[in-house]
Amino acid sequence: MAPARMLLTNATLATFSGQEPYGLVSNGALVIEGERIVWAGPATEVPEGFRSWPARDLEGLLVTPALIDCHTHIVFGGDRSAEFEMRLNGATYEDIARAGGGILSTVSATRDSSVEQLVAKALPRVDALIREGVGVLEIKSGYGLDLATERRMLQAARQVGIERGLVVRTTYLGAHAVPPEYAGRADEYVDFVAGEVLPTLAEEGLVDAVDAFCENIAFSVEQVDRVFDVAHQLGLPIRIHAEQLSDLGGARLAASYGALSADHLEYLSPSDVPVLADAGTVAVLLPGAYYFLNETRLPPIESFREHGVKMGVATDCNPGSSPLLSLLTAVNMACTLIALSPHEALAGATRESARALGLQAEYGRLEPGMVADLAIWAVNAPAELAYYMGGNPLVERWQNGHATETRTQA
Repeated sequence: MAPARMLLTNATLATFSGQEPYGLVSNGALVIEGERIVWAGPATEVPEGFRSWPARDLEGLLVTPALIDCHTHIVFGGDRSAEFEMRLNGATYEDIARAGGGILSTVSATRDSSVEQLVAKALPRVDALIREGVGVLEIKSGYGLDLATERRMLQAARQVGIERGLVVRTTYLGAHAVPPEYAGRADEYVDFVAGEVLPTLAEEGLVDAVDAFCENIAFSVEQVDRVFDVAHQLGLPIRIHAEQLSDLGGARLAASYGALSADHLEYLSPSDVPVLADAGTVAVLLPGAYYFLNETRLPPIESFREHGVKMGVATDCNPGSSPLLSLLTAVNMACTLIALSPHEALAGATRESARALGLQAEYGRLEPGMVADLAIWAVNAPAELAYYMGGNPLVERWQNGHATETRTQA
């Protein structure tokens, strides 16, 4: 059977290609065959061979690549809303920890959850992102901190992709925190992560990338290096949580491995920015955590611009520091809190997030050869997607060349 064919006309295209802001094409057209875009450009220039294909007039609606959330911890057990209330009532981090809270409370709840329970808890959160046009999603482990639970988390992440027809990239984050059974023995835990858990899960085909939390409250540069060395030997790409609370040099270490991304980076030294640029490492900005933790120190945005470091934007959806279920809100926050332009923020949630996942050859732009994952919006200009807070102008989300989410316009 021949692949389905479609000509979308009378659209405003934000292709995120070329030199123009947003790669904007007014009165544009897209030609789709099967799962791929085969042509994109001005409607007046559609090649003759495509003009007789089944067509649809989009009546001026904006078309962008489907959004990409390249940093989430969206699979986990339990919740920590009670801790939020405690903090607002004056409790310190130590108070919360003594009461059984903090990351180890999520570890406990996640260890008590089956794959099916983890999937059931995650799907409503994932659905909130899908309703805003997300078509590619990264999901990290890191709340099991043992082999069995990390496996279940990654299996649940794979199942989320299957059940929702999403592209899901899984990231092993065993070096997230020291579990209670290894209290005071962080080096031994790193040996366990690098020597046993990572090779096992990689062999089982559950790991697309490897991440680590390099901070004073988590793991040192030397400890993270041991994990990354094994990841490198296994041929797995690297990402890192770094310079969120202090400047330990984690991003510099990750760049030495050619890391796909370094994430957070509020305390990154501007002197390390050229190192990221040379490695092609994407700086992923996480304004949800910046907001939720009342952070005041900004990542070195001007240095990123000066040296050409690409900037991604993601929700960092997690139960403790960024319970954010809206990538559009993250885009707005990236503009209002971190001083990105709307173009930079939206490119960060499409083209650059694809780059941060190693998917830039197929996702994040409207170009011939790319997968036809689209979002169609009832707005007049792309900047409106960054401007509104709490709105959702999505009309349709397309996955692999066909519409999967449709909303009737008011």
